[in-house]
Amino acid sequence: MSFTRTLWLGALLLFLAPALTQADEPEQAVLAGGCFWSMQAPFDALEGVLETELGYTGGHTLDPGYWQVVTGRTGHVEAVRILFDPGSIDFSEILEAFWRSIDPLDPHGQFCDRGSHYRTAIFPQDAAQRAIAEASRAELNRSGRFDQPVVTRIRDAAPFYRAEDEHQNYYRNHPERYADYVTHCGREERLQALWGVPNKLGPPWK
Repeated sequence: MSFTRTLWLGALLLFLAPALTQADEPEQAVLAGGCFWSMQAPFDALEGVLETELGYTGGHTLDPGYWQVVTGRTGHVEAVRILFDPGSIDFSEILEAFWRSIDPLDPHGQFCDRGSHYRTAIFPQDAAQRAIAEASRAELNRSGRFDQPVVTRIRDAAPFYRAEDEHQNYYRNHPERYADYVTHCGREERLQALWGVPNKLGPPWK
């Protein structure tokens, strides 16, 4: 291979490297869907999701703890941060799973969990995510599935504070206690009434 050709190939690789690196970079989604114990399982099951983490976001208290957040005075909501491979799953598909995991008509909490820290919300991480979130919510409202508007808010991205270790992967680490919580909170019955077939994939307005 000639020296000139080698230089040309090297320059081409240097030019393409940023695009290749960017394409392979994981993205994150931050979603609030009530008690965060129930917000890991739906996303852990999705192909392309690399990691989920529970925490608090959207409020004014720095580095809050669980017992502060549940007072409702920190402004934070319980949320899940989802790290995903955009080459395998996109943000719109993440939102499809999100809608089917919540009651988007409840302005005061989720299922048996009441209070401002249990309200549902989407926290877009950039302008592209915001556009997708707004379009997704608008499509759900136009679908005619519900006879009242979706109240899930689309909020500005905010610092995400990781929750205490005892909350992470609660559904896996304490399966019996988690099952008892789900049963007594009325979660499954309400989701069935709202969405029909549990865990059905695809746009929830279809």
